[in-house]
Amino acid sequence: MESAPIFRFNDHKAELVEEVVHRVTTQVKDPLFILNDAAYLETRRLQHGGGSELAEWRSLASALGRMGETDRRSKLRHYAQRYAWDVAGNFDPRVYKFASRAIAPLLGALMSPRDTVKNLPASLDLAALDSRIAVEGPRDHVRRLCELGTVVFVPTHLSNLDSVAFGFAIERAGFPPATYGAGKNLFTNPVLSFFMHNLGAYRVDRRLRHLLYKDVLKTYSCVLLERGYHSLFFPGGTRSRSGGVERRLKLGLAGTGVEAFTRTTMAGKPRRVFFVPATINYLLTLEAETLIDDFLQEEGKARYLIEDDESTRFGRVAAFINKLMGLDGACVIRFSQPLDCFGNLVDDDGNSVDAGGRTVDPTSYILGRDGTPAIDPVRDAEYTRELGESIVRSFLKDTVAMPTHIVAAAAFARLKQSVGSGDLFAMLRHRDDVSVSRADLAADIDVLLEKARAQERIGALQLAVPHGNGRDVLTAALKAFSGYHTHEVLSPRGDALLLTDTRLLFYYQNRLAAHGLAADHIAPRVAKAGPRVVA
Repeated sequence: MESAPIFRFNDHKAELVEEVVHRVTTQVKDPLFILNDAAYLETRRLQHGGGSELAEWRSLASALGRMGETDRRSKLRHYAQRYAWDVAGNFDPRVYKFASRAIAPLLGALMSPRDTVKNLPASLDLAALDSRIAVEGPRDHVRRLCELGTVVFVPTHLSNLDSVAFGFAIERAGFPPATYGAGKNLFTNPVLSFFMHNLGAYRVDRRLRHLLYKDVLKTYSCVLLERGYHSLFFPGGTRSRSGGVERRLKLGLAGTGVEAFTRTTMAGKPRRVFFVPATINYLLTLEAETLIDDFLQEEGKARYLIEDDESTRFGRVAAFINKLMGLDGACVIRFSQPLDCFGNLVDDDGNSVDAGGRTVDPTSYILGRDGTPAIDPVRDAEYTRELGESIVRSFLKDTVAMPTHIVAAAAFARLKQSVGSGDLFAMLRHRDDVSVSRADLAADIDVLLEKARAQERIGALQLAVPHGNGRDVLTAALKAFSGYHTHEVLSPRGDALLLTDTRLLFYYQNRLAAHGLAADHIAPRVAKAGPRVVA
């Protein structure tokens, strides 16, 4: 594993940054346009309290028109260099070894704090987490590809725990560490900053929207891939606020896979780039309440009001501790079948296999009109779109349905049936209004389980539920929900259950919406076509 290039990253960092700067500056045909774009957007961003930085951009904006081409190129290089050094990460093998040991007690405390306290020595061992965090998928296959080319991990994104949990999965699966982009705001936390700064994370300042900064980010990612640095990024762009599986991706960085492969091929040293989708699945999501509130506020605007009944800061802290100490959760991280950067499946030897089962030469995808490898942004954007579709299909096939998802889907269907309205916000307002007998809900779960198992048999879904019937799955979900969230999700009332927190039922059932096993109020919107013009 220590033969991976990342273990020698610091020795090549300056050279890598210089390559990024050189490539960005030489590719710009019109430095006036790029610098004007940066100056305009930065002046707007900094207009309230920008200080000396605002003055710098205003000065540049006023001077650009009088500058000659040489001075503009010099300014372009100055800012490209500033951003490239700001983005560039760092990797310390000593910190990596320490973090590998520390991840077990950290995740153990988060996933099952009671067991960690009871048996601290055992909790310091990575093997102690195997019963709490399952790592599934073609691990030998991915390890082989890590030797044959550059691997890009593209997992789903549910929680702020994902980076830590996925880091554990990579370590446990025996994969080499990967570089990854992290929001610059996370580097303000001194503890997080120390680890991220020394474990290959590169800084992404999401406040910067201008083209020059975006070019630096994409070029940095591309150069890393060309040089064999395995990478990780969340193609959903941010945490799934609905709780659903991502069906629409942000593919800006994914596009650097095609470019990196093309550039190494053009240089006569082709280096394959492989994408490994993965799903991160939790029995419970740490920030479920905040995430679903954000989603509903955005979707419903004035139709959704957050009911904040947390009266004091102490109360909020106490509620959090109660949730954490009551958590006896589970997590399944499942790696999917690897893909090439065009969306084809890849066999154990790194060969691309098309939809018809035929082995294809990936170089054939990047040939220009003269028959030689060439970069073509329009063509490559289409390849990246097809890759995105393949990643989404992998996400759906390797989603792991857990008791909380199954039970929430059955309970939410009962809510919809009782309210008699298909309007989401009308249904969500019926907190504490609807109850269902345990026997009836268990029967509904049995029906849902049969549908889910039918999908599992054809490889369209994965199940992680207790062996048995609907009553067993209901018991497992109630145990998980009990005492975890600020509000009860399902409240026992004798032989019945009260549907208490309808928004959390909605959140957890959304994990199965794309599979047709739950109400789908979160499907990506399709833009309406404009009027047809007949010539």
